[in-house]
Amino acid sequence: MYTLKKSLGQHFLRDVNICRRIAEEVASTRPQQLLEVGPGAGAITSLFLEWKDVEFRAVELDHEKVEYLERVFPSIRGKVIEGSILDVPCPFEGRFTLVGNFPYNISSQILFRILEWRDQVEVSVGMFQKEVAVRVASGPGNKDYGILSVLVQAFFKVEYLFDVSEGSFDPPPKVKSGVIRLTNLGDPWKVGKDYPRLLRLVKAAFGQRRKQLRNPLKPYFRPEVLQEDIFTRRAEQLSVADFIDLMHKMP
Repeated sequence: MYTLKKSLGQHFLRDVNICRRIAEEVASTRPQQLLEVGPGAGAITSLFLEWKDVEFRAVELDHEKVEYLERVFPSIRGKVIEGSILDVPCPFEGRFTLVGNFPYNISSQILFRILEWRDQVEVSVGMFQKEVAVRVASGPGNKDYGILSVLVQAFFKVEYLFDVSEGSFDPPPKVKSGVIRLTNLGDPWKVGKDYPRLLRLVKAAFGQRRKQLRNPLKPYFRPEVLQEDIFTRRAEQLSVADFIDLMHKMP
């Protein structure tokens, strides 16, 4: 058997119907290379291992779970990378699909990791704490709209797929979960090498989200640019396109 480690934020999915539904969402994208983050006890992994003509890899930090998976699912041997998704190098060349029941305590960091790998992550189907999933999918004018909304939506189409109740896990978390799908859009805004500038801009804007943009963005623009009407608005009122336009006006 295996033990659950609270320090790693482990809540293992046990609802067979939810496992199948997630697998179906992944299958609909017809992946050729598939990376699962945090397979845990293998509830969804067992379904992926049945797929033919798909090159499968999994990243698992917990050594005990790696041993468990290799004992229960012998076909997974040689396909598990032991380590943190935040530290391991990209396991594939070319484009791949990423899936996971992501630990709540590093969910935002995983999204930033996906953004780092945006040239290769074709689709991601992920389960997050519902609050995070809603935030990523939210549009401007919504209180949930924020840094992750803008950055992820600059490169991915975001679809909120379905809720997952607390009782679907062992042990049950204290909050609901949500599954979202990210579909790579390429680089529609032509951000390219300016991504670090966009990141700084968006973080600064939402760092004081209740204030007019002129205050938090003052260090980033020339005085004459700061007189434009857009700087009288708040960060949550700006679309992705608005942020891209502002990024191009940064000196």
